[in-house]
Amino acid sequence: MVLCHVILAALGIVVATATTPAPAAEAVIVVQRSLLAGFRHYEGVESWRQLAVGDRLELVRETDNPYDANAVRVEWRGRLLGYVPRRDNAAVARQLDRGAALDARVAALHENRNRSVRIEFEVVAPLAAPGNRE
Repeated sequence: MVLCHVILAALGIVVATATTPAPAAEAVIVVQRSLLAGFRHYEGVESWRQLAVGDRLELVRETDNPYDANAVRVEWRGRLLGYVPRRDNAAVARQLDRGAALDARVAALHENRNRSVRIEFEVVAPLAAPGNRE
């Protein structure tokens, strides 16, 4: 590549090259991937057409939930979409209780033949850059 630029420069041809690298994508670890529980009972159905794969979801711990001590609510733009399924929520609840930085995002939107819909989501943890470890 350098030889090519030298030859072009010798011919009087100016070659522009990018000196600033493109920003790196955020590095994350996928902690788990699940189907959202209770989607049809909350505000999910009303929000279905506005949701997109990759949308950020908020995980909200419900320590006072009378039905599930490990309940973790999943919200999108302040709307309750559903919950992390009971079979998958213990580890997520424990990490949130410890103050771990967990995020969630829409991983897939499933629309079935019978017109039922499901949201698949991922719980992710940010991966610290080598120089930013705490």
